[in-house]
Amino acid sequence: MIYLDNAATSMRKPEEVIRAVTDALQTMGNAGRGAHQASMTAARGIFGVRQQLADFFHAGDASRISFTANSTESLNIAVKGLLLPGDHVITTVLEHNSVLRPLYEMQERGVDITCLDCDETGMVYAEDFEKAVRDNTRAIICTHGSNLTGNLLDAEEIGAVADRHGLLFILDASQTAGIFDIDVEKMKVDVLCFTGHKGLLGPQGTGGIYVREGLRIRPLKSGGSGIRTFDRAHPDQMPEALEAGTLNGPGICGLGAALSYIERVGTHQILRQEETLMRAFYREIKDIPGIRIYGNFRQPHRCPIVTFNIGEEDSALVAGRLYDEYDICVRAGGHCAPLMHQALGTRSQGAVRTSFSHYNTMDEVMEAAAAVREESRLYGR
Repeated sequence: MIYLDNAATSMRKPEEVIRAVTDALQTMGNAGRGAHQASMTAARGIFGVRQQLADFFHAGDASRISFTANSTESLNIAVKGLLLPGDHVITTVLEHNSVLRPLYEMQERGVDITCLDCDETGMVYAEDFEKAVRDNTRAIICTHGSNLTGNLLDAEEIGAVADRHGLLFILDASQTAGIFDIDVEKMKVDVLCFTGHKGLLGPQGTGGIYVREGLRIRPLKSGGSGIRTFDRAHPDQMPEALEAGTLNGPGICGLGAALSYIERVGTHQILRQEETLMRAFYREIKDIPGIRIYGNFRQPHRCPIVTFNIGEEDSALVAGRLYDEYDICVRAGGHCAPLMHQALGTRSQGAVRTSFSHYNTMDEVMEAAAAVREESRLYGR
């Protein structure tokens, strides 16, 4: 099997991730719920990963990192915990439903939304955000990299726009964390939302949210925290403010092992390998008759994604044949990015997305390109 669906989840994990999860399942108690060895083992393990993430994102204080189940939970916390009726927020057509649906909920409660359109290559630029700022603008919320086209937004420039106007900058790093260097201080990011199971190479069910010092978010949920048991209100101190309930300790330990692996290999090396594979696949298929490819491939750096269609063929049928006939795993359909498909004119057809990991090989890339070439030839008959 050739697995080219890494933008959905990275299937191949470093061996140390598997070992860390297994070890934690055998030794870990409940962090913050006791002073015995099993509980303290959990507390130390989780704190260590919290510190790793703070260092990884250049966040400084580890207490500013709270763990979540995924970036969807993180984005819900950010959107619903910061915006109020009367606020104006700027977002884009590139966004995943994990941004759009919470925003639509807040729109029903009186939040005003400006959704920036893209150009013909699917790009949105910092000056587009600048032009959309109003007197009541509260926040900019956008993806760092499109999960559909692979286009990368200039987070540093967008952060500078937010900083100039005193706006909150909420960045969705679902497709970029672990592949690109992210410096929340340099990028002026107020809230960073990330998931553990994609570029960070961790287990599913892990993720987190960074909240800058001095910014308070209304929690999405409340309950047990392991501290201040007799208070009626949930603790407001970070990180417990956003961590009601028992954390996914084994998953978090697996994420910590994945971070150690990434730090050892280096994000620059991972990015270089993945971009090499992505651009090789793009070159192999871009001139095939009937192929349409979406996204800006003139960018010096972009997410390791190539999305395409073959003529007017339904994307689900193409993806199904790639798996049934060639044992190649890709993603088809809407990719939870409805506005992007609308902008590209692919709402009915969807699109076939290939997404690469540094674990993929050039032989796999060439085999996948040959399969697409053959499917295009068969479609043309």
